[in-house]
Amino acid sequence: MLSSKLKPNTFILNLIKLNKSAFNRSFSSIRDTNPSLESTETLTKEPKWTNNSIRIGAIARKKGMSALWDEWGVRHPVTILQLEQVQVVQIKENQKRIRPPLVAVQVGCSEGKNRFKKPLLGHFENAGVNPKAKLLEFHITPDAVVPVGTEIKAAHFVPGQYVDVTAPSIGKGFAGVMKRWNFKGLPASHGTSLAHRSAGSTGQNQDPGRVFKGKKMAGRLGGQSATVLNLKVLKIDNYLNLIYIKGSVPGFDNQFVRIRDAIKKHGKKCFPSDCIPPPFPTINPEIVKTMPRELMAKTGGVDPFIPKEV
Repeated sequence: MLSSKLKPNTFILNLIKLNKSAFNRSFSSIRDTNPSLESTETLTKEPKWTNNSIRIGAIARKKGMSALWDEWGVRHPVTILQLEQVQVVQIKENQKRIRPPLVAVQVGCSEGKNRFKKPLLGHFENAGVNPKAKLLEFHITPDAVVPVGTEIKAAHFVPGQYVDVTAPSIGKGFAGVMKRWNFKGLPASHGTSLAHRSAGSTGQNQDPGRVFKGKKMAGRLGGQSATVLNLKVLKIDNYLNLIYIKGSVPGFDNQFVRIRDAIKKHGKKCFPSDCIPPPFPTINPEIVKTMPRELMAKTGGVDPFIPKEV
């Protein structure tokens, strides 16, 4: 055991907490080489990913939609998300509103150009990061906690895995019941006058004599937080920090979105078999520099264009 008077270097501890990623299987252990110690022991163990581990997420900007073709030539619509200077700002422990044993980690992205108030500037100064335009929290397991200031890269997510994306939906303004709730509307003929898209009756008789709460009526549509589950990551661009996700994502272009590992695909079901364990707790930025620029997910299976035998 280490002496109580010996305080290990914080920089070395931060390096130990960063995994070497699932793409590069070489894991290095940093040992204390102080000659005053009788035996050299590892300062701390590297965290290992388990089926119960919940990794940290990231904040990205929605850049728009495009298309990709897989190895069979099948076209897939994709949404492009970009990670801009995503860093860990704060680690919150023993919070009442956090379900134990989870830990809340505050993540910020996109260096802000707007004016910040002094309390917020002091918050970023204590963390040792530049002021961020957007801050969000992720609840993760204690084994997935990363040091403050750690940068989250696009390679934190592996091609072929499933993610959940959350963002405010596009606001549609005040909408009627046919657009907002898919109501059928009133008859197009047989006496209906100037009320074809009306909601119709909204209540009963004198008893109960009121409209029940939550009744589907006309009102403001959109502009609320929406989550799309189990979206597949098709491609990663390590140079531009881009994530290509199959399908659509809530929000308008240039909107901040929250991206995390899919919660309904637990453990190994969330990741492809050749990328287990995933980068944990996150990928080392130095390893990203040695990786290929683009990583593409393989669809697998058989060629869908082969004619079926009758």
